[in-house]
Amino acid sequence: MSGSTPRRRLLPIISAPHPSGRSAMTCRFRCGDACDHAVPNQSGNEYFGDVVAKALSRRNVLRAGAVGAAAVGFGGLVGSAPAMADPGRGRGRGGGARLRFTPIEPTTADAVVVPEGYQSAVVVRWGDPVLPGAPAFDFDNQTPEAQNAQFGYNCDYVDFFPISDDRALLWVNHEYTNENLMFRGYVDGNEAPIEQIEIGMAAHGGSVVEIARSGRTGRWELVTQGRRRYNRRITAQTPMRFTGPAAGHELLRTAADPEGRNPIGMLNNCAGGNTPWGTILTAEENFNQYFVGGNGVPEADRPALQRYGISTSGDGRAGNRRFDRVEERFDLARHPHEANRFGWIVEIDPFDPTFTPRKHTALGRLKHEGATHALTRDQRVAVYMGDDERFDYVYKYVSRDRFRRGSRRHNSSLLDDGTLYVARFTGDSPEAEIDGTGTLPSDGEFDGTGQWIKLVEGDRSFVEGMSAAEVLIHTRIAADRVGATPMDRPEDVERNPVNGAIYVALTNNSSRTAAQADEANPRAANRYGHIVEIAEHRNDAGAERFNWRIPVVCGNPDDPSTYFSGFDKSRVSPISSPDNLAFDDSGNLWISTDGQPGSIGVNDALHVMPVEGSDRGYLRQFLSVPVGAETCGPFITPDQKTVFVAVQHPGEVDEATPDNPATQFPDGPGGQPRPSVVAAWHTGGGDIGN
Repeated sequence: MSGSTPRRRLLPIISAPHPSGRSAMTCRFRCGDACDHAVPNQSGNEYFGDVVAKALSRRNVLRAGAVGAAAVGFGGLVGSAPAMADPGRGRGRGGGARLRFTPIEPTTADAVVVPEGYQSAVVVRWGDPVLPGAPAFDFDNQTPEAQNAQFGYNCDYVDFFPISDDRALLWVNHEYTNENLMFRGYVDGNEAPIEQIEIGMAAHGGSVVEIARSGRTGRWELVTQGRRRYNRRITAQTPMRFTGPAAGHELLRTAADPEGRNPIGMLNNCAGGNTPWGTILTAEENFNQYFVGGNGVPEADRPALQRYGISTSGDGRAGNRRFDRVEERFDLARHPHEANRFGWIVEIDPFDPTFTPRKHTALGRLKHEGATHALTRDQRVAVYMGDDERFDYVYKYVSRDRFRRGSRRHNSSLLDDGTLYVARFTGDSPEAEIDGTGTLPSDGEFDGTGQWIKLVEGDRSFVEGMSAAEVLIHTRIAADRVGATPMDRPEDVERNPVNGAIYVALTNNSSRTAAQADEANPRAANRYGHIVEIAEHRNDAGAERFNWRIPVVCGNPDDPSTYFSGFDKSRVSPISSPDNLAFDDSGNLWISTDGQPGSIGVNDALHVMPVEGSDRGYLRQFLSVPVGAETCGPFITPDQKTVFVAVQHPGEVDEATPDNPATQFPDGPGGQPRPSVVAAWHTGGGDIGN
């Protein structure tokens, strides 16, 4: 766009209804009001201010390295600055500047809003038939049997697996349920009919659905006729199996599974990823809220439960969904190890409806947000992960063995044996320059160096006092012990296919104080979030050292604490609470948000920003979702013609009920809010963003 682009409309910063920026209703059902409880990380790990004070003797050398590398990317590892891939390769020569759409204005409109020249349409929604023979959705006559065969609730991560030019499989996570909006007159799990609890369990998990292209456009539609042999529902009650070093460990054993190898179901699946051999990796996140009976567990189990956000001072029944009324395994007083069977990365084969989902213990147990893969220079598989909690950590797994193209049998074992790392970040600025206000230090950037710290390699532990299995089951505790860096809610972690850099969405952290501010988390009471960019040594996913910098400090552009890589802030769109990330094949960064209504007063949205070239930092809003909804996904198809976005929890506004809905998306007048996956495309056949 030309330099005459008018100044973007700036928005007043408003008071949030909840520290996270979400509605109180979302916080209750999404994460069990995590922000209202004490921060689980009580490790006392050093913040950057402490680390920098010890590292000042190296400051001049670090700065010299950074200045010397400024023309080619970013440096700081003396004599070994990461070599960023040529930003001109791929379609986006010149730094991915091929973004020509007219940005939409931030809005509170109760609709999916897209730019001029684009259209959007619902692909699949809660209750749509998935399995052959499934009934049509009937809001007032739901049954567990129907929901087990229908599309689940609150869609999140979206992935796309082509079958042909005009057919594909869509995988969608179903993160959580909001029974207040699913059932008339719902109070809580203590009073709910058992059938409603069973429906909620069936609405969790994920769905595989077959979709078809509409003509030769970028529109895709749900296939409703024919065999649909790949379609599948996975729920909180689907049999699964453990793999890797911790499988069979006593901490995974229960009365129902004395061998500790066959967990049941997956819960609160947030983001995810895929593998080079064509399977899904889906991430269990806020699993802690589904359990009761924490006050009845053995004393030895309590510290680990507390570190994962499970209270041991009360029975947990107040306000809980009460899955234990259906299956007693959710009562920790009876089955104290059941909680250890959740919080994993789960692998699923979308092309095999008989595939038993695998919970990969080698990737560690935490509140996983996602799992994005890359190949190392020697063809091993790396997986990047964030732990979505205030003051928790960023992780990486690297397989022992190498990926073999075309060898499905060999590749299926690559996530069972490898090295799990956690990140430690070090800033390069004096402590006094990082004061919690978000003011840039004297070198003009928040940046520094970092290290991936080994936690476990195969069945060998690198954490004193913990076996490898214990490290993998109690990964947070292991990371505490090795001095990992506490971050502002690490969510999605994605690798740019063009420049090879890693991008981490740090959604927000209103609990950080000025004394806890550090160069990678530079703002106290960080309600708006930021993004960290990592360049690994030699641009190798197998490296153990990296450089980092912050390209975006989110919020209203007129807020002095915001930063957009030095780009003219009068031209950028406001953004808050970055959550899921994606890239187009030019290497432009797409950012979906979770919490804008409560922080900057507009609906959640999808934004895009070049990360190279003269437009680096030029952030523009591409799409907005309806009232009360969060923007999840996104996924851009390989042909660049379609972007899928999951519209999660539409109408999730405090005081909303089925008799007084805050939105009637997607069905319109007379309908109830139904979480949905939406496709957006250019009406002229152009690529997304052009």
